[in-house]
Amino acid sequence: MTRIDFHTNVGDSLLYACRLVRKAYLADQPVIVLADRARLAAFDERLWTFSPLDFVPHCMADSGLAARTPVVLMADLDEAPHHQVLLNLGAAVPPQFARFERLLEVVGDGEDELAAGRARYRFYRDRGYALNNYKQGT
Repeated sequence: MTRIDFHTNVGDSLLYACRLVRKAYLADQPVIVLADRARLAAFDERLWTFSPLDFVPHCMADSGLAARTPVVLMADLDEAPHHQVLLNLGAAVPPQFARFERLLEVVGDGEDELAAGRARYRFYRDRGYALNNYKQGT
């Protein structure tokens, strides 16, 4: 069964997601990042700039390098090159999330993000998934 980790009340969800992806990369765990195209573009930019001393190899799913790149940014999971870690930056429950060994849910502290995060939490809980919670801040 997919391990699901919720990281909530994170403030800047893109910055927090960059740190999670860096941690997974350093642990040799390939990551698929799922979001709509506009959010993926913003996340792509943040991965290049969030830390002046770190480089996290990543590419968009349509790149010829996607199969060999440890972090792949996708708007559609149909062509996922691996199924180890899925990082959801979208508002909805990811389709096909159960194919992944691990799902990371990042929830910012804005009202819209909190409401969407609560809905996803209920969805997984109601289907019997064990949920791990990592609440940031106070």
